[in-house]
Amino acid sequence: MTQLIDFILHIDQHLVTLVNTFGNWSYVILFLMVFIETGLVIFPFLPGDSLLFAAAALAANPMYHLNNGVLFFGFLLAAVIGDTVNYEIGKHLSDHALESSRFGRLINRDKLKVAENFFDRHGGKTIALARFVPIVRTFAPFVSGGSHMNYRHFLMYNFLGGLAWVTLCVGGGHFFGNISFVKENFSLVAMGIIAISLLPMLIVYLKNKFTTKPVGIDE
Repeated sequence: MTQLIDFILHIDQHLVTLVNTFGNWSYVILFLMVFIETGLVIFPFLPGDSLLFAAAALAANPMYHLNNGVLFFGFLLAAVIGDTVNYEIGKHLSDHALESSRFGRLINRDKLKVAENFFDRHGGKTIALARFVPIVRTFAPFVSGGSHMNYRHFLMYNFLGGLAWVTLCVGGGHFFGNISFVKENFSLVAMGIIAISLLPMLIVYLKNKFTTKPVGIDE
């Protein structure tokens, strides 16, 4: 865990080592890191926003011989494919669990139906906005697949959310990543990126905590 925290807070330094060691293969490694973070529900703790920001900042510096255009399309492809794989995993695991006599008893079918209805009404916004929230972006496509959200609807918002996420993070890294203050205080910048990305979860938590639940809604 300590190594993971160090990697996230000093990701700029680790990416320099990565690029100097692997050269053009760095594109493949960065693609896989984003794919795994978005596509495999057991790895929600991997860096996302700060990774894109730091990689774009590196690419903006000619000495590292990275191309921000290649990074942009690689990250976008990894994000969209990752969410699609995550959706399929959620869908098939849910079907298997319902068919299994052992696991089927553990699933509240009424709650699953509620989840299906929720994603029918709000799934698109959830998938798109979840891109900007660590951990949530890993679980949202999994849950949408488990609740059998309409696949075409999912795919459209998967692409739009991924495009917005990659554009913002890569654009931010390209234009601001090599500012002296950012380079000299990247650990603080990384923590700031994480804090800002966690704000939506905090707002939703506080809203739910201090909002009276309507009468008649069962737990």
